[in-house]
Amino acid sequence: MIQFLSRPPVLIILFVLTLAIMISFEAVRAAAGDPLLDMLMTGSEAQTRLAAMSAETKQAHFWGTVLNDTAYPLAYGSLFAGLAFRFGAPKLIYGLPSFAGAFIDLCENTIQALALSGTIDFLAAKTVLTPLKFALVAAAAGLALILMARALWRKLKPKRSEPDV
Repeated sequence: MIQFLSRPPVLIILFVLTLAIMISFEAVRAAAGDPLLDMLMTGSEAQTRLAAMSAETKQAHFWGTVLNDTAYPLAYGSLFAGLAFRFGAPKLIYGLPSFAGAFIDLCENTIQALALSGTIDFLAAKTVLTPLKFALVAAAAGLALILMARALWRKLKPKRSEPDV
């Protein structure tokens, strides 16, 4: 899996997929209204927003969560992990922030989908899950950017020449 995710064609596909899913959230926002539950940091904020939503906006948000926001963490998590593997080292530890962030995002999405469908309200868990998700995704993106910058620096920096003796 590490070798697969770090291949340039796979990284390009993951980048395009991540961008396409990001853009598709505009349609979800248009149908479900702002803010989406994903952007609310606490369970109480999410419960207040959920109570203010109509049945139609709940349904639109539900499908946006189940479809778009399930694909999104899989795409960005794989992208950031693949970049870290490509420019860091092919070691699983470089992908842990990406995989952990995607996992937490999927847990948050499940809780939101359950609440949006009226099944059960575990939105209080967002108080922990959402900040943790954002922290892990920021760490994964930061790690990927740092490793890419380091690789670029190593490629561009002048090589030292050996003194003539």
